[in-house]
Amino acid sequence: MAPSIHTIRITLRDSNPPIWRRVAMPSNATLGYLHQVIQIAMGWTDSHLHQFILEDKSRGIPDPKALAKLLREGRHEAWLAAQRSTRVFAPKVAPFGDSLEMDGEDEAGVALADVCPKVKDRLMYEYDFGDSWEHTIEVQKIEPPRRGVKYPICLAGKRACPPEDCGGIWGYYRLLNVVNDPDHEEHADLSEWLGEGFDPDEFNIDEANQQLAKMR
Repeated sequence: MAPSIHTIRITLRDSNPPIWRRVAMPSNATLGYLHQVIQIAMGWTDSHLHQFILEDKSRGIPDPKALAKLLREGRHEAWLAAQRSTRVFAPKVAPFGDSLEMDGEDEAGVALADVCPKVKDRLMYEYDFGDSWEHTIEVQKIEPPRRGVKYPICLAGKRACPPEDCGGIWGYYRLLNVVNDPDHEEHADLSEWLGEGFDPDEFNIDEANQQLAKMR
């Protein structure tokens, strides 16, 4: 039996108007695979570290007495882990040839359906810990695969992905304001850095799907 399909909406947090993509992909795909889908659908270049964060309500509220006991015993790592109300998923080893071991559960061993089994479930994806591009991933549908449709596929989206290394979402909006203001003292430098042809309102869904097709 073919796996079910998760239709998810990926929204860049604090973007206004929203920068978003709607993607359909197999429910049994790993979070490592989802990372690749997000990179392509959004338009990132996969040049930085990333992680997924899930609010784990099953862990409940930590017992203050138990936390104090851990501190008295000098078990600081256990104290940090116990007070977390979230689960973190990341690559087991940092990419780009870096030997750094990432904190959190291995994203390659966790399926999307394991952490978001129901419609309206949410997961946060952070890309580039410097600029901290945070994305909300929300499950919109879970249904059988449609005949003739190949997955993953981008179904819809709005607005361009910000350029890498521009200072996060607030740096991005500052960049747009400066390049749109010929009288600004940084206009020439930032316009040259951004390059010609960047349209913040443009999203090429065909180009995204051509790239996603290579993952199938």
